[in-house]
Amino acid sequence: MSLVKFSTGNKHSELTRGFTDIFESFLNDSFISDRMISRVPAVNIMENEDNYEIDLAAPGLRKDDFKISLDRNLLTISVEQKTEINEDNKHWNKREFSYSSFARSFALPDSADDGKIEAEYHNGLLRIYVPKIEEAKTVARRIAIK
Repeated sequence: MSLVKFSTGNKHSELTRGFTDIFESFLNDSFISDRMISRVPAVNIMENEDNYEIDLAAPGLRKDDFKISLDRNLLTISVEQKTEINEDNKHWNKREFSYSSFARSFALPDSADDGKIEAEYHNGLLRIYVPKIEEAKTVARRIAIK
């Protein structure tokens, strides 16, 4: 194996330009950019005195696309979406199948009441409410100084 030193001078500009074209072509290819890079939705997690809220940004999906499961204290949100277009006239030059999926898992704390978890999906935002058990709810009180 030999190393090739690249410079900005005229001597190697053709070789440099060739490599640049190859890498730009490869990295800008729609197959690489659209299918090989995983897209996992962003999540915000909030806690207040009564519950935890998990907000997952997933625009373009339907509520039926989601599967939410709980295994012991592991809450998993997953989506598997397959788009099929049935056409009788099959004279295409290029057709790319559309499959997308993701899964996000969250370990719930001991203070979570896993029997009362609720979820709603509205305008591209999946919101999951995880209530706290009564013993874990903070009680605000004043403490007297002696």
